[in-house]
Amino acid sequence: MVDLLSLQKYFMLEHIREGDTVVDFTMGNGNDTLFLSETVGNTGKVYAFDIQEEALDSTRAHLEESGAPENYTLICASHHLVKDYVKEPIKAGMFNLGYLPRSGRKMVTTMRETTMPAVRAALDLLSDDGILLVAVYPGHEEGNLEGQMLAEYFATLDRRKICVSRFQIINSPASPYFFIAEKK
Repeated sequence: MVDLLSLQKYFMLEHIREGDTVVDFTMGNGNDTLFLSETVGNTGKVYAFDIQEEALDSTRAHLEESGAPENYTLICASHHLVKDYVKEPIKAGMFNLGYLPRSGRKMVTTMRETTMPAVRAALDLLSDDGILLVAVYPGHEEGNLEGQMLAEYFATLDRRKICVSRFQIINSPASPYFFIAEKK
């Protein structure tokens, strides 16, 4: 059976190298932040965003316990404000839309109103041969609507500049899926 998390990492590793600048747009509990930190190494930079202080605390603890390189900046702000913090081109960005896992607060989710400007800003910051990965969780109403909005937006992009693919388990429509946007 297809393991979507392994597939995500496979695509990311095709683009990211040591020394790159990358962004975790939805840090949550820090799993993607750790993956990015280890991948870009001591000479790279990782910016990670979340609106919940609890996410920053959880991520910081996870990174420290895992012995991650100290190459990260944790930012308590909405991901749509990325350009206020990140001034250089990025090689990769990751979004895991939805709510903070294990928080017990499923009502605090990413929202279309900030996700769309964040994705646009991420694409603007993306360097040549960069990649943007957006994981969508359609099992709740806002997640389903975010996924529809992103599919419609990505379909409008010029494929000669950015190639967008969607990876989904077809016979499990409520399962998470993801988009990758690769800049040529």
